[in-house]
Amino acid sequence: MQLPTVATGTTVLSLLLVLLSLSLPPTSSAHNITKILEKFPDFSTFNHYLTATHLAPEINSRETITVCAVDNAAMSDLLAKHPSIYTIKNVLSFHVLLDYFGAKKLHQITNGTALAATMFQATGTASGSSGFVNITDLKGGKVGFGAEDNGGNVDAVFVKSLDEIPYNISVIQISKILASSEAAAPTPGPSQMNLTSVMSAHGCKVFAETLLGSDAEKTYNDNIEGGLTVFCPGDDAFKNFLPKYKNLTASGKQDLLEFHGIPLYESMAMLKSNNGPMNTLATDGANKYDFTVQNDGEVVTLKTKLVTATITGTVIDEQPVAIYSIDKVLLPRELFKGLAPTPAPAPAPDTVADAPKPAKKGKHLSPPAAGSPADSPDGDAADQTADSSGAVRFNGPRFIAVGLGLCLGLILQL
Repeated sequence: MQLPTVATGTTVLSLLLVLLSLSLPPTSSAHNITKILEKFPDFSTFNHYLTATHLAPEINSRETITVCAVDNAAMSDLLAKHPSIYTIKNVLSFHVLLDYFGAKKLHQITNGTALAATMFQATGTASGSSGFVNITDLKGGKVGFGAEDNGGNVDAVFVKSLDEIPYNISVIQISKILASSEAAAPTPGPSQMNLTSVMSAHGCKVFAETLLGSDAEKTYNDNIEGGLTVFCPGDDAFKNFLPKYKNLTASGKQDLLEFHGIPLYESMAMLKSNNGPMNTLATDGANKYDFTVQNDGEVVTLKTKLVTATITGTVIDEQPVAIYSIDKVLLPRELFKGLAPTPAPAPAPDTVADAPKPAKKGKHLSPPAAGSPADSPDGDAADQTADSSGAVRFNGPRFIAVGLGLCLGLILQL
């Protein structure tokens, strides 16, 4: 078979460029809200509290966002009420819109009004529509901002654009702090927080009730002041796991519950940037009881030797406490040594799945109750094993090597 004739070396060069472009990862525009605001001394107080409340890394982790900043005078009005740092975080998170609104877009709002979700809404703390901001194109070229649950009142107006990276981040000045009774409500300090009540109210009732009254609950409460992050399995996941949980010894139950907490405050942005092994509340000397945090874009997973769970939502993020819901119960290898991951049937390249094997009796495992599923934590391996995917993976380097070889062959025939 005769290869097609290549007219010029330019054609070959074009082929090489196409192949190289396919091998390069997609680029994304990074931004740093702290450095952006450092250029504007009149916004130093606003900038300071973005750092103090750990909102800055959350903002930097977002790909499309608008920060409605207020100057030092407007911040003084807020601070004059002596709010707690937790209330300040709620108020400022209400000024971070989860969409891009540059100066041009603000004056071209369709139908004269737009409703924007805020970072306060994303925390799950806001109820109903209280986490949304109404943006209205007013007469005379002005643009107004007001809380959606504020009776339609416009509290502030657009002043000017401070910095824009279309369509990545827009930092604009508004005239005053937006009035939101829910965001500005007094937020209890960590010592007053009832962890089990918070979890119960956000889809983790079964886990919370199991934790309630156990020795593990005291461990959780003792770590609140110094920093605590909890990963609570959703109700369906933990309900299906209960038969296996009941077969554990008392110390095994405590370790299992403590395995779902880490003695550090970790915001979502921190989890995304600090991938790697994490010690837990159950970690003690030779008993590692750790898991690995991994992220793929916006998706964060927790991987043990036996199962991979995905963070499905934020229950609460009020420094020094963060609580996230997950879709599976985390299984420590120390408790379930008999369960080992095995390849799934006919896996796609680079894809494996965990499959349980008959459990060996250890110091934490009591004899299984009659009729209880001793081999798997919830009787359904598909629900408690590592995720698998049938997606075809692109092998960039190998593809490029083959492509270059073909191009070189064509060049030699010129």
